[in-house]
Amino acid sequence: MTRQVTFDRIAVVYDGFMGRWTHAFMPALLRAAEIAPGQRVLDLATGTGESALRLADALGSRGTVVGADFSLSMLARARAKTGDKRIRLVAADAQALACRDGTFDRVVCQLGLMFFPDPVTGVREARRVLRPGGRFGALVWSERMPWASFLAEELVAHLPARREDLFVSTRLGTPARLERALRDGGLGRVRVTTHTATMEFASFDAYWSHVEDGSIRIGQMLGDVPAGTATAIRDRLRDRMAPFAAGIGLVMPTDVLVGVGTK
Repeated sequence: MTRQVTFDRIAVVYDGFMGRWTHAFMPALLRAAEIAPGQRVLDLATGTGESALRLADALGSRGTVVGADFSLSMLARARAKTGDKRIRLVAADAQALACRDGTFDRVVCQLGLMFFPDPVTGVREARRVLRPGGRFGALVWSERMPWASFLAEELVAHLPARREDLFVSTRLGTPARLERALRDGGLGRVRVTTHTATMEFASFDAYWSHVEDGSIRIGQMLGDVPAGTATAIRDRLRDRMAPFAAGIGLVMPTDVLVGVGTK
């Protein structure tokens, strides 16, 4: 029961926090994947459905979106939003999809591929369910995301055994690493581009509230360090983030990578 409550809470906080990234970066993924009206598209790691909604709008009345995620709590949040959109939501393991070969015109994955246990296996599975000539597009965090990477750097000093999980968000965070994953997954005509937006917080305290409530995923690990250590981490981060202070609060440039390839 505790685990399900935790997933429910995470779904709620992610819904508000991550929606801003969908707004900022999803158009770049739609363009790169060449999403067009009437297509049948699989949205891997759809989460609370923000990306599926953007896809449905781009596909029009003749298109279809299948949003897949392993989290039932995330899917429940997504289902509450979809209304009469042509979106089908399914619980699925992105590395072992219950779909026939060649089912979709496009497969996309927004801010999810780096969290797969084996991203290359996920790409291979996406390729399998694509029709010949179909296109896969993935959007991942780059290594330039100071609002998360600074926190990871502070936490890893106290949780060295958790290094892999602390830095999983950027495991595909260079063009070379993302391109390699797509090529190793069997895709051709691979291309990776970088896109920049700004992450803005009203103040450092507003930022820290997102850390504490788990909206910034690795903030959940603060519970694994003593309270005094968490306070010291907060104070060091306040100093490290001072250069990003602006009249409206904290303004931090953040990059994502968009990688595409064809079957």
